[in-house]
Amino acid sequence: MIAFLAVLAVLAQLATLTVVGAWLAQRVTTRRPLDAIRRLVGADAIRIAALVALVATAASLYFSEVRDFTPCTLCWYQRIAMYPLVLLLAVAAFTNDRKIGRYVLPLALIGAAISTYHYQLERFPQQETLACSTTVPCTTIWFEQFGYITMPMLALSAFLLIAALVGLGGRDGQGITNEA
Repeated sequence: MIAFLAVLAVLAQLATLTVVGAWLAQRVTTRRPLDAIRRLVGADAIRIAALVALVATAASLYFSEVRDFTPCTLCWYQRIAMYPLVLLLAVAAFTNDRKIGRYVLPLALIGAAISTYHYQLERFPQQETLACSTTVPCTTIWFEQFGYITMPMLALSAFLLIAALVGLGGRDGQGITNEA
């Protein structure tokens, strides 16, 4: 299961990099790669984002309830950011709400920031931190796949992909535009 989730994380990272790269290319050239991506997934972007949030939520529950990995404080904060995304994105997908970004992006970006901080704590455990306890330290690495994928990296990958997909789905179906 961990290897499967790690592969999903790598795919999420590649998809996010593709969207960001297309957005950057569209800002500096006359080519329109983001429009091509939007044509490919734009109509389903919010539904895909809801699925990403659902898989991330199920994975976090799998780790704590099946594998008995005790969540640290930062894991809980990431869950607080991820769990509502399932409901918000599902409602947006069923109601075709393209203005969901104003609710989803803050949660996704806050979750991504917490995941980034958590990941770097794992990499540099000698740091002082007020967020974590001695009984369940945030520096515990429960698993590592491909030399860099740990639990916070799984969450970071999901948060960033959700943000990218919401940007594609976008407001009034327009998504991320080339306007300043």
